[in-house]
Amino acid sequence: MKSLHRLLAITKKEVRQLRRDRLTFGMIVGIPVIQLLLFGYAINTDVRNLSTAIADQADTHLSRQFVSELRETQVVNIIRRVDTPDALVELLRRGEISVAVVIPPDFERRVIDPDRAAVHLLVDGSDPTISGVARQLQAMPIAFDTSVRPGRRDNIEVRAYYNPERRTPVNVIPGLMGIILTLTMMLFTAVAIVRERERGNLELLINTPVSPAELMVGKVIPYIVIGMIQLALILLVGDLLFDVPMRGSLADLYLAAAAFIAANLSLGLFISTAARTQFQAMQMTFFVLLPSILLSGFVFPFDGMPPFARYLGEILPTTHFIRLTRGIMLRDATLLELYPELIALGAFTAVALTAAALRFTKRLD
Repeated sequence: MKSLHRLLAITKKEVRQLRRDRLTFGMIVGIPVIQLLLFGYAINTDVRNLSTAIADQADTHLSRQFVSELRETQVVNIIRRVDTPDALVELLRRGEISVAVVIPPDFERRVIDPDRAAVHLLVDGSDPTISGVARQLQAMPIAFDTSVRPGRRDNIEVRAYYNPERRTPVNVIPGLMGIILTLTMMLFTAVAIVRERERGNLELLINTPVSPAELMVGKVIPYIVIGMIQLALILLVGDLLFDVPMRGSLADLYLAAAAFIAANLSLGLFISTAARTQFQAMQMTFFVLLPSILLSGFVFPFDGMPPFARYLGEILPTTHFIRLTRGIMLRDATLLELYPELIALGAFTAVALTAAALRFTKRLD
């Protein structure tokens, strides 16, 4: 009986402690809800509204009918119309579209010609899911009058650019680079200030003339070097073991990685000012990591997500870095062409670092 009373006393003590720890209590409630929302809405195997551009060189009644039927599938979202296939390829290379549709000038003759494709679909092969979805469009029938004669289902040709062999490592490793750096950079810095507090080292820092900004920058610099070393290691392993191409400038990739590392370190510092223990810091890090995996376009095509999921994904640094790595490594894009992603990373860094500096105080609490 006495053992039961002692057990109940310990249980009450733990419940009261959890109730006072608002951050942990919020995690208990928030993590299941966030996971349900992410997995329920972001994970969408029925991909829709892929950004698409069209070059209708035929401009006939039949070609316009085909474009209308293509739009009605809701698989593609036609956002641009250009004059030449070269312009479509350039849009693909810049990452502005995922699918390009080329309708040749002799489209109507090709429809009835069994030896030539009537339509060419150019696909950004850096995302394997997009390639698979585009191939579903090959089943679309094309005919002058389908009420009289069934349309042919074999005259749409799909061409996958940037990864025609459809090798998984080529698609995965540029995105995985962002996930690895997100986890390590945030986790290292998230526990930095908390560790100083828990070990009592903050008492020494209080008696020094070091300002909050100097302290945070000094904490960040070693991790920038670590991040660059990790990047070099990932590139080396990807090249030697998986033959992942590096079509763009290596200097551009390192500059993009520097901006991304700065964004993650700033976020990690903000977390370290909000958490009271290293365990809480790790909890908050993984709380951010899950959306970074699901909403960044690493696993599922970004265009196929619901609007609110895309808005949230645009806030995350990982989303922009994955666009940068795939653009530079696979499509030979330059930083000048991908400058919106760099601006987004810079803005995120400025906001997170400012918030961390405002929250940080050199005191024991």
